[in-house]
Amino acid sequence: MDIADEIMHQHGEQRRMFAVLDGIDRDDADSLAAIWNRLAVLLESHAAAEEKFVYPRLLRSGDGPPGEDGPKDETKDAIKDHNQIRDAVRRANDEKPGTDAWWDAVRDAREANSDHMGEEERDDLLDLRRNIDLAERHRIAVDFLVYQAKHPGGVDRDDRDPDAYVAHPS
Repeated sequence: MDIADEIMHQHGEQRRMFAVLDGIDRDDADSLAAIWNRLAVLLESHAAAEEKFVYPRLLRSGDGPPGEDGPKDETKDAIKDHNQIRDAVRRANDEKPGTDAWWDAVRDAREANSDHMGEEERDDLLDLRRNIDLAERHRIAVDFLVYQAKHPGGVDRDDRDPDAYVAHPS
């Protein structure tokens, strides 16, 4: 097991869940709410687990994306992305599923998440694979999955200050 592979797997699941929403009748608020609630928990627990297990490790051992300023900037960008996703999830959770305002928030969550996943897959996972050996990536993956399993209903949804996080990663 490799945390880079697990993150890729969960990214695929996130993409699939957004696509499931696309296929549900816009008037079926109960179905939209059920799928959204599951997706929101996945987005939240994924971001929290990355912040708890992946980014602290990249801060210690990563190089950062090629041609960039290093793992601190890489991590700050990821935390900012997670905050944008959290903000959109909170907005969607405050709206009635199926309404225009709800769909707007879901679209914002999808766009922020898609942008984040692309950057992470291109840069952060490369950094993991290049600088952290497979045995350590395995340990991170186990910790990541155990954390998510212990939080099946979701996690803290509060934004994090990127600078404070980099100074004191959790």
